Amino acid sequence: MLAGIRDILIISTPYDLPNFERLFGDGSQLGLKFTYKEQPSPDGLAQAFILGEEFIRNDDVCLVLGDNIFYGAGLQNILAKSVETVKEENKAVVFGYYVEDPERYGVAEVDKEGNVLSIEEKPQQPKSNYAVVGLYFYPNSVVEIAKNVKPSHRGELEITSVNHEYLVRKQLKLQTLSRGFAWLDTGTHEAMSEATEFVKAVEKRTGLKIACIEEIAYKMNYVDKASLDLLILEQGKSSYGVYLKKM
Repeated sequence: MLAGIRDILIISTPYDLPNFERLFGDGSQLGLKFTYKEQPSPDGLAQAFILGEEFIRNDDVCLVLGDNIFYGAGLQNILAKSVETVKEENKAVVFGYYVEDPERYGVAEVDKEGNVLSIEEKPQQPKSNYAVVGLYFYPNSVVEIAKNVKPSHRGELEITSVNHEYLVRKQLKLQTLSRGFAWLDTGTHEAMSEATEFVKAVEKRTGLKIACIEEIAYKMNYVDKASLDLLILEQGKSSYGVYLKKM
């Protein structure tokens, strides 16, 4: 939403997808348009572009993983810059976060201009400390690239293979998230608990909500005040509704 994206495809399992659909509906209450697609089996992240081909059509596209959380001042500017890079330069943009243990991640090596020189998956001798995180911006060409990806030894269509193709074409940029940013991958119970404590601490200290979608919709002019009032009514007397009213 902060990147100006209002047309959103949610891909999930046949079991979980109905829950998202019940939660968000068609998205019109937020000034958005939600579409839903099942991924019958976990066949890899790159499959998102094949499943979403009809949704993407001739547009450029952003992929964000549902268990990755990004937080930090200036995030909106970085997202806008990434959209511009894709549109103006026809290059893909991946995001990198400095980690102490890069051998656990996919690691990107870059030059001074931010061009990616290499990407290695869990390298024994990492060429940098920048882990590639779950946020990617691609030109429309990503659909055809994904179609030509061959399954890895895990039997999956890997996002690393897509990135490697852009690397070969010299069309891959890395946007680093500076030390002022937090990147949380909530793919385990422990990590989810840590993320909960982080969000709780920040919200308590600042008095502001992290990723309050109604607030973002209003501030981005996706909805007007009357629409926001309806959203507040739905929340009743909950603390969330009180926050929206105050905002």
